[in-house]
Amino acid sequence: MISPKVKAVFFFCLALTFGVLIFGGYAINKEKPPIPAKVLDHSGSTLFTGEDVIGGQNYFYSRGGQHIGTIWGHGAYLAPDWSADFLHRMGLFLAARHNGLDAPQAGTFTHDDFKKMDPAEQARLQVLVTQEMKKNRYDPLTGVLTLTEFQTEAFKALTGYYTELFQNGNDRMGLQPGIVRTAEEGRLVTVFFAWLSWAAGTQRLDAEHTYTTNWPYDPLVGNEPLPDFLIWSIVSVILLIFGIAGALFVYQRYVGQDEYGNTLKLDFPEPKPTSSQKATLIYFLTAIALFTLQLGLGAVTAHFTVEGNSFFGIPIASFLPYAAVRTWHIQLSIFFIATCFLAAGLFIGPFVGKEPKGQAFWVVVLFGALVVVVLGTLGGTWLSVSGFFDGDGFMFGHQGYEFIELGRVWQLLLIVGMIIWLVLVWRAIRPAVQSETDGGGLTHMLLYSSVSIPLFYMAGLLYGKGSHLSDAEYWRWWVVHLWVEGFFEVFATVVMAFLLSHIGAVSKKFALTSVYFIVFLYLGSGVIGTFHHLYWSGSPTIVIALGAVFSALEVVPLSLLGFEAAHNLRVVDEGGKGYAYKWPIYFFVAVAFWNLVGAGVFGFLINPPIVLYYAQGINTTPIHSHGALFGVYGMLAISLMLFSVRHIVTKASWSDSLLKWSFWGLNGGLAGMMVFSLIPSGFFQFYHAVKEGLWFARSPEITSHEFIRTVTWMRMLPDVIFAVGAFSLLLFLLRSIWLSFLKKS
Repeated sequence: MISPKVKAVFFFCLALTFGVLIFGGYAINKEKPPIPAKVLDHSGSTLFTGEDVIGGQNYFYSRGGQHIGTIWGHGAYLAPDWSADFLHRMGLFLAARHNGLDAPQAGTFTHDDFKKMDPAEQARLQVLVTQEMKKNRYDPLTGVLTLTEFQTEAFKALTGYYTELFQNGNDRMGLQPGIVRTAEEGRLVTVFFAWLSWAAGTQRLDAEHTYTTNWPYDPLVGNEPLPDFLIWSIVSVILLIFGIAGALFVYQRYVGQDEYGNTLKLDFPEPKPTSSQKATLIYFLTAIALFTLQLGLGAVTAHFTVEGNSFFGIPIASFLPYAAVRTWHIQLSIFFIATCFLAAGLFIGPFVGKEPKGQAFWVVVLFGALVVVVLGTLGGTWLSVSGFFDGDGFMFGHQGYEFIELGRVWQLLLIVGMIIWLVLVWRAIRPAVQSETDGGGLTHMLLYSSVSIPLFYMAGLLYGKGSHLSDAEYWRWWVVHLWVEGFFEVFATVVMAFLLSHIGAVSKKFALTSVYFIVFLYLGSGVIGTFHHLYWSGSPTIVIALGAVFSALEVVPLSLLGFEAAHNLRVVDEGGKGYAYKWPIYFFVAVAFWNLVGAGVFGFLINPPIVLYYAQGINTTPIHSHGALFGVYGMLAISLMLFSVRHIVTKASWSDSLLKWSFWGLNGGLAGMMVFSLIPSGFFQFYHAVKEGLWFARSPEITSHEFIRTVTWMRMLPDVIFAVGAFSLLLFLLRSIWLSFLKKS
């Protein structure tokens, strides 16, 4: 039983954190960079309109968007960040004009040319460029923005540059030819980049920093970090230390003392699965098949870094562009993890409740619906990136936003599928919920966490085609951060608590208490911690302060994972050599390790504002994302799958040896991938981002530098080791299903 006072405090804090998150959304919406109704040149003629900005955004996003470089630091890491790239090229053009070059000559003026100049002359030009770039010539009463003569010339020159670039493609940037096909499409894309750059380089009317808070770093145009970034980074470290100390005290004093209230169950009878539980095997098998396909696409994605648009001499980009490959790589990782989680929910329903009539039939129907969504998503994104929707792929093709690439129709169908899943889970656990007198017991927590999965995915519907980028980013991170990193983790925590208490690894009292404690820590910090994704998306400085503090506190619950890992290892030791749950628990231990390393250490590495100011949009982020997305959620999905499958297949079909190969292959391969490739490339790029600016760190000179290519080739060995682990898992599952069900028939 959980005290009513504890539950009241829990739900009050949850409501408070969401209140702050919603307030931050209001502030972002109010302070977002304006989209001018008209942009005029120095003579008063219209250069472009607000409709052109949205049209360029829609077209570019439909062709891959955040998978063709980054937008305000969000997206893929091969091509440039287009806001930083346009901003620096504009600065170079202005410097050349202020130095007396005519417009055609200014269009060929490079950063190397600037660096060769006398330091005093560099300083003089930098002052002139900064003054011209920083002055805000937008009139909020009329909605009109007026450019200077030199800015007008720069825009026209850059329109020609970007049109040619996206028409012809660029191997070193991973851009296939034909991203734009006409001069008008090239103009619209350039207009979108021009607005992004204007927001990044122009001071707000009521502040002494730009709309993107002086991001990206670029001394040429006067973009330097604010003192606030350092101050709030220091505060975040101090609060992190206090938070860890407080969490350790509460855990040891009130939670951990109930950990050893159960006797470990060593007997494992022959499984007697229900019909619906047997049906979940097709989910798990499909999930692991998607996973193996996803890792192959990851290798192809990495290969674009070393050979551009070719794959060992084959011009792969002509039929499989980089944006499509990377989209599939990310989407399949989400589909693999989500499918395992959903299947575990379908399994655990009859496990804690009873098998409702017709449950197996609806489980199979739901699987068919998910197949339609997956195939529709993959096919639609490829068609959209390849240009078959003529730059209008939002509904059926590619939304353009990283992690939420699927067209809106497929997004809606996925929500319908999750609602059907929720109904199926509710049908199975309803008897257990009704018999649980305490409204806050484990079964109720399972129900609440199940409801949160479709509910928070729906936040992705709160922006649409042509939404202001600041608003879209705010709601997008509700899905990516709150849904993926928040409520899926809550759901998994509750399910694991059920399973561990069932096998006697922990007491039921400890399971319930720890669920409340861990969920409180996750959501208490993680809800407001969503803001650390929004530092440079046109947000006010209060969002940076809140994001810095609470993203640091997100590490607090991860500091307790050492206790969890140590306890679970003791459970395996106590269970002995033939312990039935050895490998499911080992994968759960891996979750604790990667949560601490991938999500904790490497997540906190890039979360402080002073670090992310330089690091956003470079290869330090994949260090965190690979360690957290697969290391935490991938391993957790596999652990849940193995717990479920253990109760479905026969004892004779279970293979510890294949799971041993899988466990060490996946963990060893992931560790090698990070040590030999991701970490070296990330810090190499970070050095150049601090030294010169994001524009240089994301230029082909760095992203396809010989060092980057070398460490990318070095990924081959850990990738092979990782693949051995993945195929061992697939073979394990195929073997178990064959020996348990197919061979008999």
